[in-house]
This record gives sequence, C-alpha cells and structure tokens, in this order.
Amino acid sequence: MPALVALERLPTPALAVDRAGTVLFANGPFCRMTGYLAGELQSMSFDEFFVTLPADDTWIVLAGTSAQRRVVLRHKDGHSVWASMSKSAMRRRDDTVALVTFHDRTEELWLNSVDPDRA
Repeated sequence: MPALVALERLPTPALAVDRAGTVLFANGPFCRMTGYLAGELQSMSFDEFFVTLPADDTWIVLAGTSAQRRVVLRHKDGHSVWASMSKSAMRRRDDTVALVTFHDRTEELWLNSVDPDRA
C-alpha cells in the first residue's frame, strides 16, 4: 500500500510539513478538524492556520524537541481549535519533513469549562 494511502486512512488528524513551513500532506481527519480542504492547506504556509505554537522555532516544535505539545489552530470559519500535537514520526537529524498527528481537545475543554491555556 502506498504511504499516502496509509496516511489518508489514519483515523487521527495527520499533517506533513517541510522545514520551510509548506504543507505537503493533510489527511481527511485533519481537514475536518480545521475546516479546510486538503488542496487549500497545501497552498498555505504552516503559520497561516497555527495560532499558537509552544516555541519560537516552528521546526523545533514539529521535529519534536519541544516538551510542550499543545497548539491552537485556526479553523477556516475563524474559531480556535485546541489540540495536542504528537512529536514527529520523522526523527532523524537530517529529515526535511515533519509528520505529526493531533488530538482535538476543543470540545473537551469547552464541556469541562477549562481554560485552554492551562489544560
């Protein structure tokens, strides 16, 4: 099975980004979580739909050396999506692509009246 087919079949939101911040791949669950079509995301830079990142260096966050893994994404409709982000599946020093998965925590935080900045 080709890698892209396997990634698309993941039930979890997944995103692949290169070092320049270009979106290379977004699966269906990631698109549904953010409201964008895959083609729209692939024409955007990473910074256009990430509201907050846990570090100043995007690549450090994506590559997985940052301890803090909470992020806020911008939904196409404009509202915030709070999520936990995995460390990249591509972990070698010379990797030029970061492949991360997300766990949408928005509903959980809303239902529990938790301050997303403290969750």
